[in-house]
Amino acid sequence: MPSPSTRREFLGHAGKFCIGATAASLCCRHVQAAAGPTTLCTAVRDGMLRYTGEKDSWSALKLIGAEGVEVDVQEDLALPALRHVAGKYCLATDAGIEQLRKDAATAGRRITAFCLRNCFEERPEVEIKLCAQVARIAQALGVPAIRLDVVPKQLARPEFLKLAIRTLGKVVAASESTGVAWAVENHGNTTNDPAFLRPLFAGVGSQRLGLTLDTGNFYWFGSPLSKVYELYEAFAPRVFHTHIKSIRYPAEWREKQRPVGWKYDDCESAIDRGDIDFARVVAILRKAGYKNDLCIENEFLGKLSPAQTVETLTRELQYLKRLRGQG
Repeated sequence: MPSPSTRREFLGHAGKFCIGATAASLCCRHVQAAAGPTTLCTAVRDGMLRYTGEKDSWSALKLIGAEGVEVDVQEDLALPALRHVAGKYCLATDAGIEQLRKDAATAGRRITAFCLRNCFEERPEVEIKLCAQVARIAQALGVPAIRLDVVPKQLARPEFLKLAIRTLGKVVAASESTGVAWAVENHGNTTNDPAFLRPLFAGVGSQRLGLTLDTGNFYWFGSPLSKVYELYEAFAPRVFHTHIKSIRYPAEWREKQRPVGWKYDDCESAIDRGDIDFARVVAILRKAGYKNDLCIENEFLGKLSPAQTVETLTRELQYLKRLRGQG
């Protein structure tokens, strides 16, 4: 796992790959937010924006006060959850890429990460090709990181780990010229386990392979709250992107080892009302040299009205802005 000093050296090299007027101010790993050189960009996942009731994503982002957005990308390069006033985006053509670049610039919003939903076990070569293609688009748009799914379907963990190391090594190699970072999300029963993540990162051996740190998922996996902070610290130098969410467990269960997913539907929480201390999270990430996004992933918005959704997301984003010290 790289040290903070090694991380900073890498970030200096990565900047040379950023292109275009919009991307010129961005480093492909050490992305700077618009409010200043030490600011973490407050963002949301694009799939949450439909719950606001707004007809297009840019107006929804403005309404709630998000500075950035994580964007889902399908195999055909369509963006299923990001909408402009006339419909959806597709990045399969130069015109489509340029439209997205212009619209994001006009809205004054950043795309902080792309999100892929990979099936590496079932079709590794297809996924490697897709990843390389999306990395080139990310480079062109100044998107610093791409979130990956690394999920076994049939293989036992030892065999899947070998396949994941081999395949992700090829993903990294195929995208070497882009400088874009690959961010495996910790989720489910496999990548939430440090005993899988550590040998995965060591086996690939690239500083361009790291983590989409889902702050709620280590807690969901059953780890006591104090252990969760230890995991944040251990993996912070590998974080390229975040999913910021929380859980509110009964007080007597917070420091116990719980079954995986224990009472999650009953206990999922807004980030400013859950158990996780995000002032501590921000401090951990900053100490490790992290400067991309604080990207909210709120999984209970479907239970709320549009007005409640807007109030919740606005409040959560303001909370993150206060924690980072700007707003």
